[in-house]
Amino acid sequence: MSLAHAVLTSLLEKPSSGYDLARRFDKSIGYFWHATHQQIYRELARMERAGWIESSIPADAGKTRKKEYRVLPAGRTELARWAVQSAPPAELRDEFMVKLRADAVLSEVDLRPELARHLALHQEKLAHYLAIEARDFPTTRTLSRHARIQHMILKKGILFEQGSVAWTQEMLCLLEQLAAPAAHP
Repeated sequence: MSLAHAVLTSLLEKPSSGYDLARRFDKSIGYFWHATHQQIYRELARMERAGWIESSIPADAGKTRKKEYRVLPAGRTELARWAVQSAPPAELRDEFMVKLRADAVLSEVDLRPELARHLALHQEKLAHYLAIEARDFPTTRTLSRHARIQHMILKKGILFEQGSVAWTQEMLCLLEQLAAPAAHP
C-alpha cells in the first residue's frame, strides 16, 4: 500500500487541510498505517501534481492561507483501481521476537521487565480501542454500511490486542517459571 491511497481514503471521508488531515490520520488510519506529518505533506504535493487532488484556500483561512485538499475524479479512479488489486496478508516483523530468541540461546538475558512494559502497552491500547468501540459503535443503534465496515476494522485491532495481551501474559509466566531456582538444570 502506498501512503497516497491512505491519504485519498481519508480525504474522501472528509476534505481537509494538511494539518487537519495529519491530525485525523493519527486518530484513525494511523492505528494501522503510520506516517509522519512531513510524509503526509510531501504526499499531498505529489498527489496534487499528479492531478489526484486539488487544493484551495478557503475564504475563512485568514492570514494563515491554510490550504484545503479535496479528491478529484482522477484520484477517485486511482483509489478504486488500487482497492481491487490483490494485497498480500500482513507479515509479522517483530524485533522483540528476535530478542526472545536471543534470550533463549544466551540464558543470561532477563526480558521480563520489557515484557511487562509490552503488556502494559497492549492493555492500554486495548482499553483505548474498547472505549472507541463503546463510544462509536453502540449496540443500541443500527449502523450504516460505512460504520459497520469501520467497526470491523476496529474489531481486528481489538482482537490483535487481546491476543497480544494473552500471549504476553503467558510468555511472562513462562519466563518467571524459568527464572525460578528449581527450574535450572
